[in-house]
Amino acid sequence: MGDLFSAGTNSYLVIMIWSVLFVLFVARFLRKIKEKKVVGSRIYKLPPGRRGWPIVGDSFEWYNAVASSHPPQFVEQQIKRFGKIFSCSLFGKRCVVSADPSFNRFVMQNEGKLFQSSYPKSFKDLVGKNGVITVHGEQQRKLHSIASNMMRLDKLLKINLLDDIQMVITQALSNYPTNQPLLLQDLCRKLAIHLMVNQLLGISSELEINEMAQCFSDFVDGCLSVPINLPGCAYHTAMKDEQDSLRRSKSVGEEMLTWHDYKAMPFTQCVIDETLRLGGIAIWLLREAKEDVEYQDYVIPKGCFVVPFLSAVHLDENVYNEALAFSPWRWMDSENQEKRNWRSSLYFAPFGGGPRFCPGAELARLQIALFLHYFVTTYRWTQLKDDRMSFFPSARLVNGFQIDITRRHD
Repeated sequence: MGDLFSAGTNSYLVIMIWSVLFVLFVARFLRKIKEKKVVGSRIYKLPPGRRGWPIVGDSFEWYNAVASSHPPQFVEQQIKRFGKIFSCSLFGKRCVVSADPSFNRFVMQNEGKLFQSSYPKSFKDLVGKNGVITVHGEQQRKLHSIASNMMRLDKLLKINLLDDIQMVITQALSNYPTNQPLLLQDLCRKLAIHLMVNQLLGISSELEINEMAQCFSDFVDGCLSVPINLPGCAYHTAMKDEQDSLRRSKSVGEEMLTWHDYKAMPFTQCVIDETLRLGGIAIWLLREAKEDVEYQDYVIPKGCFVVPFLSAVHLDENVYNEALAFSPWRWMDSENQEKRNWRSSLYFAPFGGGPRFCPGAELARLQIALFLHYFVTTYRWTQLKDDRMSFFPSARLVNGFQIDITRRHD
């Protein structure tokens, strides 16, 4: 009797196991059929990938990665299994994620044709339906053209922008007490707001600027961060072959930097490029296919999200030697000169690309260079608290880069 019961139990287990395997096989088969698409006489499919958990897909792993100090880690894990273009489930729908520089450029260059920018509802509600970031088609092209034209440096220089920027920076630094810790990230954010409202709205009131800076901070968490190395490091030593020499070259009573001085900061430009490579704001983009898009052996169906993950290229060891290290000198190597052209490079796109290329790119670099000059030639500093980068909801230093500053007297 016992043997009969045991045999019956074993048979039941075998049937159950085969049933589960059959269900899994059918589910996998149906998924493959669903992910394939017939175009003409050939069968195409989405890039390989995984589905993740039901409904939420891979969203948890995605957010954990982008909120860390190394956002591409999720992408790197999938690349090892599926290649540089893979599919996954994000934001409640199927997505194609790319760490392939050629495909990323293809997506950005075909904005408004094959793809269109896509943002979560919360973002669109905050920015507004008619913002230059959220609109599409002809309206986007017109607004982007207006913004680009307004921010052309040759036009801005005619209205004394260079002097205005330096006055705001020097005033902010001179007014800051040296006997209390400084959150450098907050200071940079406040400076950026001050420069914008001063130029666009003619506002110079300290109270109003502080209020706007706080509103801006609430709107986007940590949009501007300038990670600066500590005294004794190679970066600090190098910043002394360039910024101090610029200061010494100025005659008595001649404090303001000129356009020629700005152009004479090659190493500072390397520092800015390296900072943008490691920690730019636009580390990944979100696009949506406007129609079925054929690329290589794949078809990306209409409505599918496409995510060019720019940071995965910026931090790729096959593209940049010791990619996670902060090394401004890499941009002085001749082999990296072609990569460095951030308007057209496949491997360096801190300001996006295509029709949605950031219109304020040149102005941002100018402001950062001038700030670095006055900061490193006016102060010495000591870091008070360990810090790390986080990239969710946007690029920021978690502790605001807290430092103690003292005026230089050399």
